[in-house]
Amino acid sequence: MSKRMWPSHFIEKKARREKLVLLTAYDYLTAQILDEAHIDALLVGDSLANVFEGKSTTLGVTIDQIIYHTQAVARGAHRAMIIADMPFLSYHLSLEETKRNAGRCLQAGAHAVKLEIGPSDIATVKALVEMGIPVMGHLGFTPQSVNQLGGYKVQGKNEDSAQEILRLAQACQSAGCFSVVLEMVPAQLAKTVSELLTIPTIGIGAGHHCDGQILVTPDLLGMSDGPAKKFVKAYANLRSELLSAVQLYKNEVEMGQFPSEGHAF
Repeated sequence: MSKRMWPSHFIEKKARREKLVLLTAYDYLTAQILDEAHIDALLVGDSLANVFEGKSTTLGVTIDQIIYHTQAVARGAHRAMIIADMPFLSYHLSLEETKRNAGRCLQAGAHAVKLEIGPSDIATVKALVEMGIPVMGHLGFTPQSVNQLGGYKVQGKNEDSAQEILRLAQACQSAGCFSVVLEMVPAQLAKTVSELLTIPTIGIGAGHHCDGQILVTPDLLGMSDGPAKKFVKAYANLRSELLSAVQLYKNEVEMGQFPSEGHAF
């Protein structure tokens, strides 16, 4: 069995200038496949709202759902580090509840949690790290703040917002984060942040200067419907292949070709 990836390995890989590779996972079978491919870390993302439940935002995801999906992913991955997203309202009401929810994620099989970071969340990060829970920060476009941000928009395009992202990135590092996700920020800003920090940056829609990359797995596999986001590259067209397989099965059943004698007892 291969060696498990841990938060300390993230920092070591950055020091060696080795790129980190992350993907999302929400189920046992997908986690198995991604683990077999030696993906460094699997994020049990609140993006499950979009690709698993068909919702337009992530705001409806609950901590119980994250726990459920983390347990499934943990059963499938034995090498990759598992990071559980802290969904909306799971770390906003009180520090006591935040600690309890983050602890439940680790009990479910996660090795770290991810928080979307605003200025008021730095103290929360520090408190979680002090109790032994590794934390990944999430900066730039933060989906849980979609209503405040006015939609899915690139962040850090003007000087003030760029400086705020820089400040928050440094604050995340000082508070003990082992890495930060940079989502939908200009590539030059991501380069600046990546060079400034000693912890790795993980980009999604942030250019190639980040220390690693993450994509939503169904997007990578070409399973999602509608036009792909600008920063997504589909490495397969599984939606079409799955549709063809299901249609072939339907045709064979209707024609009496399945099951054949070889599929019967």
